[in-house]
Amino acid sequence: MRPRYAADYRTLLWALFMPVFGIAQYARPDLILYFCPLACYFALSAGVIAHNHNHCPTFKSRRMNHVFGCWLSVFYGYPTFGWIPTHNLNHHKLVNKAGDATITWRYTNRHNALVASTYFFVSAYFQSEPIKAYIRKARRDNRALYRQIIGQYAVWAGAHALLIAAAIAKFGIVRGIEVWIFAFGLPAFFALWTIMLFNYIQHVHTDPWSAHNHSRSFTGKAINFLLFNNGLHAAHHEQAGAHWSTLPALHAKIQAEIHPELKPRSFWWFCLRVYVLALFMPRFGTRQIGRAPFDCPTGDAGPLKTADVDAVDSGVNAAMA
Repeated sequence: MRPRYAADYRTLLWALFMPVFGIAQYARPDLILYFCPLACYFALSAGVIAHNHNHCPTFKSRRMNHVFGCWLSVFYGYPTFGWIPTHNLNHHKLVNKAGDATITWRYTNRHNALVASTYFFVSAYFQSEPIKAYIRKARRDNRALYRQIIGQYAVWAGAHALLIAAAIAKFGIVRGIEVWIFAFGLPAFFALWTIMLFNYIQHVHTDPWSAHNHSRSFTGKAINFLLFNNGLHAAHHEQAGAHWSTLPALHAKIQAEIHPELKPRSFWWFCLRVYVLALFMPRFGTRQIGRAPFDCPTGDAGPLKTADVDAVDSGVNAAMA
């Protein structure tokens, strides 16, 4: 039951808080406007923790790791196995190059509020391909993994069905659905949308061909405390299996070699500067640093509108080990 790293006692504490502010809205729906933002934060933290968990499992026990993944799925808003084919096996392999299902430049390399805010819908659509391939190949080659995947879907969907039913039973259909939306539905969507926005911001206008300028890192202490050091994205990409608690030290080793524009301190100032001030003063926007992701050194950028699913086979097979 103990986590592999002592730092993950905070992870487990955050996991215990995930249902608190949703349930509080069932008890006091008149306080929705106060509790919903906190429910949104803890749903987002579920996504961040799911990301960390799939890179560096929280427990030694596979059973406990599976149970923890199911727990996180309920609050994050999607079964956490989805990180494996879309993120671990696809995004980390290609890092915003052609074939990465999460590329930031699929239809344009412009960076503004419209592109950033709609990125979720584009990325979610194209991430479905490696997810479906992963499920098909697990069903064919690794029945134990396939059962785990189906189990996560069942827990995720079943938990939300029960939460909706409980809200309707207590408040009636219309008010019940409204309470569920603010308590669990909206926080889950917020988590999914925001996680993808972070991915967009951390890779748009970066250089995936570079040793250290492939990602944008946010170095502020507050955001890295709240998001378990996920602001330190360059270090994470270069040491994907490293535990989140080690990222500050890993970032310190490479920070001098990262382009100054790719290591802003404040996430909020960055968003204000790029998405608001740049509308009136373009100099506040971002610019392409180094080689663009579609500017392949060999001259062949590869397929644009599909996701590379070749690594899915190795991921399914590795899960058998």
